[in-house]
Order: sequence, then structure tokens, then C-alpha cells
Amino acid sequence: MATALSISIAVAPNALADNNTDNIFSMEICKDPFASKFKLHLYYNSGQGGAYRNIGYSVYDFSAVKIGGSDPTVHVMKFCQLGVSNPWPGSGQRLKNNAASGENEHYKYMARVYFNSGYKGAQDVMGPQQHIDQFRHVKNENASFRWTS
Repeated sequence: MATALSISIAVAPNALADNNTDNIFSMEICKDPFASKFKLHLYYNSGQGGAYRNIGYSVYDFSAVKIGGSDPTVHVMKFCQLGVSNPWPGSGQRLKNNAASGENEHYKYMARVYFNSGYKGAQDVMGPQQHIDQFRHVKNENASFRWTS
């Protein structure tokens, strides 16, 4: 007789809320990518060009980020507004379905950018310290991101 073993790993809801809060409101999101503590950088154009967004923590859905607590607001992730008098391509645009390239500056973890929300569907994977000049599977069709080991 076979016995099945099921293991569940839970993350405290307020820990997720804190990460989502940082992904939305931290000063790191629009710092120069090489100066940011956030190690995933998504770009509007191919070749790491145009507007960018720095991301520190996994994101279940780029267009519906909930920060938790008593705030019922759903936030939409957008590219940074860059170039006041001459805006960079993609400045202020929604991140979801608009990223063409990316860079993973993390020394240890892989960055997975997914076609669908919820870490599902086709994906492009960047190993530690790797960039992709043009996403092969999720170019301008990307909805979520997750760090993996």
C-alpha cells in the first residue's frame, strides 16, 4: 500500500503584503538599475532600452498588485516616468504585456517572467547575472514574475 506525503509551505500574508508594498512604493523601483537594491529590471524596449522598472519581489499579477492590510486598492505596475521634457519610450506605460527585455542582477536566484498571471504559461528565464536582449517567449506578453533557485 502506497502512502502519499503532502507538504505545504505557507508564507505569512503580511510578509506578502510587505513585499507588494515595496514593489509598488519603494524608492528602489525607479532608481538607476545598477544602483537599485531591487535586482530584476524589466525594459520597455529590446536591448535593455527605453523606460524600465526595478522589481524586488515576486509579482503574481503585474496589473493587480494588492498591498494588503485595510487598503482594498489594487495597484497596477507601470514603467518609470523618465525624461521630463523628452519622455523615454514606454514611460508611464503599464508593465503588463509591455516588457521586451530584462536583466537579472541577483547573484543567486533565477528570474522567471511568465506569459500569464499566477506564474503560469510560457516563460523566459534569466539565470543569475544574466540579461535577455529580447524575450523569446514573453516579449510584450508578460503578466507575472517569480524568483526561483
